[in-house]
Amino acid sequence: MQRNYTIKNAAEEHRIFFKRVVVAFILILVLSSGLVLRLAYLQIVGHTHYATLAKENSIKIAPLVPTRGIIYDRHGRILADNVASYTLELIPEQVPKLDDTLARLQTLLAIPDEKLEQFREQLKRNKRFASIPLLLRLSEEQVAAFEVMRPYFPGVDIRAGLVRYYPYGELVSHVVGYVGRINEQELKTLPEENYRGSYHVGKSGIEGAYETDLHGKTGYIENETNAQSRSINVVNENDPVPGVNLYLTLDVDLQKTAYDALAGYNGAVVAIAIKTGEVLVSASRPGFDPNPFVYGISGKAYKELQDSESQPLFNRVLRGQYPPGSTLKPFVALAGLEQGVTSFHNRMFCQGYYQLPNSPHKYRDWKKWGHGSVTMNDAITESCDVYFYKLALALGIDDMHNFLRKFGFGEKTGIDLLNEKPGLLPSREWKRDVRKQAWFSGETVITGIGQGFTQVTPLQLARATATLANYGKVVQPFLVNRVLSQGVTMPATIPSEPMLPVHPENVSNIINAMINVVHSSRGTAKKMAPGMAYKMAAKTGTAQVFTVKQKEKYNEDQIEFKLRDHALFIAFAPAEDPQIAVAVIAENGGHGGTVAGPIAKKVIDQYLGVTKNAH
Repeated sequence: MQRNYTIKNAAEEHRIFFKRVVVAFILILVLSSGLVLRLAYLQIVGHTHYATLAKENSIKIAPLVPTRGIIYDRHGRILADNVASYTLELIPEQVPKLDDTLARLQTLLAIPDEKLEQFREQLKRNKRFASIPLLLRLSEEQVAAFEVMRPYFPGVDIRAGLVRYYPYGELVSHVVGYVGRINEQELKTLPEENYRGSYHVGKSGIEGAYETDLHGKTGYIENETNAQSRSINVVNENDPVPGVNLYLTLDVDLQKTAYDALAGYNGAVVAIAIKTGEVLVSASRPGFDPNPFVYGISGKAYKELQDSESQPLFNRVLRGQYPPGSTLKPFVALAGLEQGVTSFHNRMFCQGYYQLPNSPHKYRDWKKWGHGSVTMNDAITESCDVYFYKLALALGIDDMHNFLRKFGFGEKTGIDLLNEKPGLLPSREWKRDVRKQAWFSGETVITGIGQGFTQVTPLQLARATATLANYGKVVQPFLVNRVLSQGVTMPATIPSEPMLPVHPENVSNIINAMINVVHSSRGTAKKMAPGMAYKMAAKTGTAQVFTVKQKEKYNEDQIEFKLRDHALFIAFAPAEDPQIAVAVIAENGGHGGTVAGPIAKKVIDQYLGVTKNAH
């Protein structure tokens, strides 16, 4: 009988067994890793969500939104207030059929389609267990209509609260700013624990710059609930810390005077208290009504604001950059004195134009037949361009740039607001780095009269004027004067500013020439002098919007309004003891002395008490 024997391969069996062990180990490792990751998600990533769900089986945690701080002007008039309002809110997780619920709510409360779209955007950005506003500022009729139908809308509720209101509307819209709904980008950067339950954040102006202070600190309340999620007992409560109240340096009456005086022109008016740096007026015209932004401005209304040729959303005080024109001349003149290039009584001849050596190009004076032999006093009083063409060339762009920089031209003032523009003070280095070109003598010539590349903001111009009036003591402009926090008043901390190394005698000569601009029979603003109860030091300015060719004549009556020159004016008063400095720009206003000057005078008159305050 023959038997079959199977010879075992021990090595092969060992290999197969080892493979199975490895596969089993990997499988166990994968499953264990999945379990660990899931535990990590539940305990770390999803902790807030699941802890809230678990706790809300018996305890409902609700944020207590702090009351936003009030903004006042220097006399205690409210510029940004909080008013009572009712908000319709949904907690998506508690709404069984969201689309159906939204459709029924829209029919019941006549909710616009745009509000539903905004809600759906908010829905994408927030967690499903968070309360999301659908409709702000419900009317009494809407509240009553919903209360009757409340049982049919689980997860939907009305919350009473406070919303922002701006009683002065467009008058202070740029300086005070506004709050708006928190957007997706802000949601990523704002601290979640302090903004839970908050729907608004400061977007611009003081509202944006002082957002952290104005918002306050969010509290919370823990309510014990029954099976129907109704509150039966307060377990714990952590009170919110209200935002601080801000008192600005702004005088809303003076602001109104400036804003109304600008009527008919786009432009800006800035007034600064010379001794302190307090910004008394910061008017940018046109303004806009900030109140619709609080509740969610419609797309159509916002597009109209954006597309408007007058640019009402543009803050001209901080971001408007204009050629300073002849308002730069007093500073160029002071540079000439300080650098020893000329003296106050040295004479130059003006024949109506200036030519560089070996150049046919004529740099024209505004006075076609020229001013004749003029001193620095004459040149400032009559605004002689030729004098400053020659002085600028004698100074050179390097010395002129370095001196003007000391007065703050070409850099931000550091005011306590966001998004300030620095203007532009050109130099050789700037042109080489930005334009990739060499600097030419002709560019130095026109820089001397505030044309060419030079650009300033109205705030810069006001600050430089205040510093000049202060005999070189740099003035730091600021808006928040004091802070009221939980009953305690704290004054604003303003950094000490340096004293510029200028000679008082030189400054005095420049100021005397600026007095003559108004009070001399040859001054470019002489029409303002009759009846003036104080002495004003000033300088008129005209900034070209477009360049007139050599053989062409500028005729204001024959060109479009938007192509006319800008009118500028700087002033301070009383000249013997300066209290207030003002800078005005009226876009396309033409002549500084006839358009911008009277605007500045109205502001100064009111501040000094020359005219009775009518507001």
